Amino acid sequence: MVKSLVASRRRFLAVTTAAGLGHTLLPGALLALATGASAQTPAKGSADAAEEKLLPITVEMIEQAAAIAGVRFTAEQRKVMIDNLTGQREDLVEVRKLALPNAVAPSLVFDPVPPGAVLETRRRAPKLDPAPHIVSIAGEGHAVSEAGLEQLAFATVRQLGELLRKKKITSTGLTKMYLSRLKRLDPQLHFVITLTEERALKQAEQADREIAAGKYRGPLHGIPWGGKDLLAVAGYPTTWGAGGFEKQTFDYDAEVVKRLDTAGAVLIAKLSMGALAQGDLWFGGRTRNPWNTRQGSSGSSAGSASAVSAGCVGFAIGTETLGSISSPSTRCGVTGLRPSFGLVPRTGAMALTWSMDKIGPIARSVEDAALVLAAIYGPDGHDLSVRNAAFNPDFTQDIHTLRVGYLKSAFEAPVMQEIKPPSETLAGKELEAFKARAAGRKAGFARAAYDAQFNTRALAVLRGMGLNLIEKEMPKFPFGALVPMLEAEAAAAFDELTRLGRDALLTGQLPFDWPNQFRTARLYPAVDYIQAARARTLALAEMTKLFADVDVIVTPSSGAQLTATNLTGQPAVIVPNGFRGDDAPPPPDAGDGALNNVGGPGTPVSLTFLGGLYGEAKACALAHAYQQKTGFHLMHPKV
Repeated sequence: MVKSLVASRRRFLAVTTAAGLGHTLLPGALLALATGASAQTPAKGSADAAEEKLLPITVEMIEQAAAIAGVRFTAEQRKVMIDNLTGQREDLVEVRKLALPNAVAPSLVFDPVPPGAVLETRRRAPKLDPAPHIVSIAGEGHAVSEAGLEQLAFATVRQLGELLRKKKITSTGLTKMYLSRLKRLDPQLHFVITLTEERALKQAEQADREIAAGKYRGPLHGIPWGGKDLLAVAGYPTTWGAGGFEKQTFDYDAEVVKRLDTAGAVLIAKLSMGALAQGDLWFGGRTRNPWNTRQGSSGSSAGSASAVSAGCVGFAIGTETLGSISSPSTRCGVTGLRPSFGLVPRTGAMALTWSMDKIGPIARSVEDAALVLAAIYGPDGHDLSVRNAAFNPDFTQDIHTLRVGYLKSAFEAPVMQEIKPPSETLAGKELEAFKARAAGRKAGFARAAYDAQFNTRALAVLRGMGLNLIEKEMPKFPFGALVPMLEAEAAAAFDELTRLGRDALLTGQLPFDWPNQFRTARLYPAVDYIQAARARTLALAEMTKLFADVDVIVTPSSGAQLTATNLTGQPAVIVPNGFRGDDAPPPPDAGDGALNNVGGPGTPVSLTFLGGLYGEAKACALAHAYQQKTGFHLMHPKV
């Protein structure tokens, strides 16, 4: 059987190579068409639907699949291909029978490090600013009263850590205060999936005993935190924010959770995330932005950013594949630190895209985020993507020794392009539709023009700090064309949802939501996935050149850089950069929880500091100096 199948495939290769098609072998498009077709559709939302019956592969199917894949075969070639494709599908079915769990990573491991690069591997203790003056935080006296703890809700990790170390507060009191705030504000913000109260109080009591005995573990000892609910925690559900997974549990802790346990931090909640790491909509509702509770918090680290912003945790852990730390940090006015790909182990965390997922902190300040990252990074022997690279933040560094670039065109004021109707004879509904599109574009331009002032001011502040900014531009490269790699990997990570119809259980069912994206990805050619991976090698080279003569690049938080740096692995520090005034243009849709309810008066904007691969420390140093100069991170919503 194996021998005859191999021979059959060799004949197929010979035919297609002779036809000039050897580099575009019929991909997963045909297999998806044949596998997805059935005489009976599984019951909608059925979690235990049986594998669909596979129909015989026909020349008509091959023709349709070839059209989707963008290749052509002759009628005779399609006939010859049937046996080979049937054999491929048999192999596909055998692999499906393995029922691969989400935790099993592909054997191919993405490595963004360019040839010849030398990584710093020696770990050193973070160099921090002087400890905060705790009298100004806690007031005079020997300890903070229980009633006074509420006033510390928006204190930084550094401040809270100093109060704990000096025994002015207890971890137990701090934990109870934050738990109380989570319970009180969750009905409004929808940011908690599961409270880990019992675990938290035990950890807090242990922290108090150890600190009282002089066994201080460091700046995170006794600090309450919240984790995005894709981190496994033994004894509690890990829901991934998704319908159908509400009662899912694991009997182990994620590596990041273990490391924060070791640092003495206190896990108090598993926070909301958009279903399967998309957006801010989960099975319990839409997580809200504390600055405007009619808006979603953005995602997918929705609850992590919202809870930090609302003063309900000392810090939180989020993840990013393509904006999931950056976007909610921007929306909620907090500080996000997306590390380089391969710095933090993802063991025990839900996989969305093995070659792009990154775990990082969301906090109130850059210094806080750096302290958290210092506790969770480094190889664990399980996540094979993690490199032995050091993260040595130094906030005493003279920032004038840094080579700082900025994306010049990204800071330029937008220009309104003329809006012309496609025809001078438009009338009726077509004319009304054109007018609506034109009005939408004008409104969008007004919002972009308003926000441009924050970028202009940021450059002025940086130059006022004595920095010589070097003009840079993003490489002319089709980074967006590589995004289907993400979608294909995600579809593989949740293969059974699509095949068994369980994707109907997910809350979001719009065209951009995962169910439709996963179905579409089934038709993404395997050969073209490899071609995209090869193109990604070129993208890595282009981004390496971009950072060749700079240590840090300053940029608005959106735009082409967000896609590019997520694909090629560079780190980013996202910081608040001001707040829109009462004169700000209104959101496109001010409806409660509306998808386009974004921006508007009183909402935050952000600025991003990019580092070269494993250059988090330099990006943090500059971002911290900027925060100290501007003070936007000290503002908080009145919730």
